[in-house]
Amino acid sequence: MQTSVIGFPRIGTLRELKFASEKYFRKEIDTTELLETAKKLRETHWNTQKKAGIDYISGNDFSHYDMLLDTAVLFDIVPKRYQELRLSKLDTYFAMARGYQGSSGDVKALAMKKWFNTNYHYIVPELEDDTVIGLTGNKLWEEYAEAKALGVETKPVVIGAYTLLKLCRCTGSKKADDYVDALICGYQKLLQKCGEHQMAWVQFDEPALVQDMNEADIARFCKMYEGILPSARQCNVLLQTYFGDVRDIYADLIKLPFAGIGLDFVEGKETYNLIEKYGFPQDKILFAGLVNGKNIWKNRYKNTLQTLDNLRGKGIQTVLSTSCSLLHVPYTLRHEKKLAPEYLSHFSFAEEKLTELAELKTLAECGDYSANAIYQRNEMLFAESRNCENAEVKERLSKVTDSDYMRLPKRSERQKLQKKILALPEFPTTTIGSFPQTPDVKANRSAYRRGEISEQEYVAFNRKKIAESIAWQEEIGLDVLVHGEYERNDMVEYFGEALGGFLFTEKAWVQSYGTRCVKPPIVWGDVYREKPITVEWSVYAQSQTEKMMKGMLTGPVTILNWSFPREDISVKESISQIALAIRDEVLDLEKNGIRIIQIDEAALREKLPLRKSDWQKEYLDFAIPAFRLTHSGVKPETQIHTHMCYSEFTDIIPAIDAMDADVITFEASRSDLQILDSLREHHFETEVGPGVYDIHSPRVPSVEEITAALQVMLTKIDREKLWINPDCGLKTRAMPETDASLRNLVEAAKQVRSFVP
Repeated sequence: MQTSVIGFPRIGTLRELKFASEKYFRKEIDTTELLETAKKLRETHWNTQKKAGIDYISGNDFSHYDMLLDTAVLFDIVPKRYQELRLSKLDTYFAMARGYQGSSGDVKALAMKKWFNTNYHYIVPELEDDTVIGLTGNKLWEEYAEAKALGVETKPVVIGAYTLLKLCRCTGSKKADDYVDALICGYQKLLQKCGEHQMAWVQFDEPALVQDMNEADIARFCKMYEGILPSARQCNVLLQTYFGDVRDIYADLIKLPFAGIGLDFVEGKETYNLIEKYGFPQDKILFAGLVNGKNIWKNRYKNTLQTLDNLRGKGIQTVLSTSCSLLHVPYTLRHEKKLAPEYLSHFSFAEEKLTELAELKTLAECGDYSANAIYQRNEMLFAESRNCENAEVKERLSKVTDSDYMRLPKRSERQKLQKKILALPEFPTTTIGSFPQTPDVKANRSAYRRGEISEQEYVAFNRKKIAESIAWQEEIGLDVLVHGEYERNDMVEYFGEALGGFLFTEKAWVQSYGTRCVKPPIVWGDVYREKPITVEWSVYAQSQTEKMMKGMLTGPVTILNWSFPREDISVKESISQIALAIRDEVLDLEKNGIRIIQIDEAALREKLPLRKSDWQKEYLDFAIPAFRLTHSGVKPETQIHTHMCYSEFTDIIPAIDAMDADVITFEASRSDLQILDSLREHHFETEVGPGVYDIHSPRVPSVEEITAALQVMLTKIDREKLWINPDCGLKTRAMPETDASLRNLVEAAKQVRSFVP
């Protein structure tokens, strides 16, 4: 038995890459120091896997920002506007990821979207009509040589040709198929160069194969690899899939001359059945993804070993693998000092999953593994009671009726009433919720957590920040205000800490995009609200202004999707439990005079099944009602907002409208307002605020830029339904750029009000 890891976390055990990159962006360190930090991290990651006895260690899975962007750069898919900046290769790369505003020019970042069904964000490459695809980068071979010098043989990882093309955006008159031949040529050269460097294996990641594929998709994939694979004369090609099964193309896939095929047995519902039905070629190696790369619960060895036995019983050459890259779980349990051993014993982060692979390898090689102490300890763990159920929660959920999901009167009547009572101007301006988490805010929170200041001092500081932010918002002229969320570390962790049923880590960071890392809570048991969470802060904020103040909440779908979920109950039950807890908070806010309440569902799209045939039954049929459950009990004059960002929403617009919110804000600017046509096509009833500028970039949008965006919006959205706001919350930005951007936003709103008839 051999073991394989599809990919490894790249941020470091304590987010070393994040901090070095941010210093580089602030010009506190130079290129040499940033690259040296990256090199040390790669060395640590490779040696950690080698020490654990992993047989197939991935290379080229390290990235300064995003692996899909790395692959685009490898093939010189760099739009002209970034080339014309005349920056260094590294700074051009960062300009594509973050945007650029300086002496060399002013360009927005490329669009950013969610990586399939995860909370990781990828950068969307752009193919222009005159893009010349060629093999120009050297990162893959340099890092292979780097590992080789350390005594580590790696299998370099590259996003496969089909997935790369599927996720690219064609910006001109050409279509995706117009680039197929050029990509075939590029990947042929890649394999030839890998052969020249005497690489034993190359891994092509093709997660797009787990989505719905029609005959044209299958034909495109087969054409691409029938052209690419003959160049693999001196190295083996592993075709790696993850996040689901490959039911549409499996029969064709196993006929292609790949040396190995990686299949997901965790999320791939049909993977084993496909092997049963069509078999698996004796001349190929099956990389069986049986160790969950996305969740943090320990592997049950009994189930994994039974599957391995079944596969080997069929005469299939099998390598035990993770189900996907370990990028999606925290690095290590070693830094978790506060959680009790009875909790930690159930968890497995990236380093611990290496141990699981090693132990499973040992068990798979022994005759009677049931007698082995490793196996017996694992079985004892799963036999333990976790004491995670709450009878009151289950009883309350059982009493929810159909009427609890319906808000009356209908939205069109509510909107008329709200316009009269709230008396907001045309094109109301607002922000999404958070303001910059400045050093003093972070220091205050840290001091309170360490016990260095009292709760009274902590609260007094935050109240002072809230009062200052409200005065500032009034001064710049925003119409609907927010309190700034200075008391919140994270939009999910903050709520999880106030809800029963959650556990929290100290250092379990996971990369969300670029330098942005999150620390997802762990859903340990049944979820309930212990006491009001946000009411005191919102009531204080409203007392500081005559303008409308938004109460800011995170929705049940997002709380679950951005947590590590339980595996012993259904997703539907978990989301419904959280929905009831948030409902309690919504009703308390309303009772205390908050007339606008925003319930963010930024991650609604995230766990949408990758196959459309599964959308309704396996997700939308309970996710949308769960959101309605949070707000159905409020009065007609209470205005309910929600927010969504950085995902593909155009194909679920009717479902979003069915959430029955009064107002929704979308990320839109980074994707060039593409969502507007879909809103109009589906006669979207909810009032809407498409983001007018990208908050994940440090650049400041001009008044003219925002005004132009608003004019486009008004050709697609009825004027009485348009709100004006940024793409997302502003916690990651600096205060000077935030101030300048919002002043320009308000001025643009004034100008549009003045000249729109």
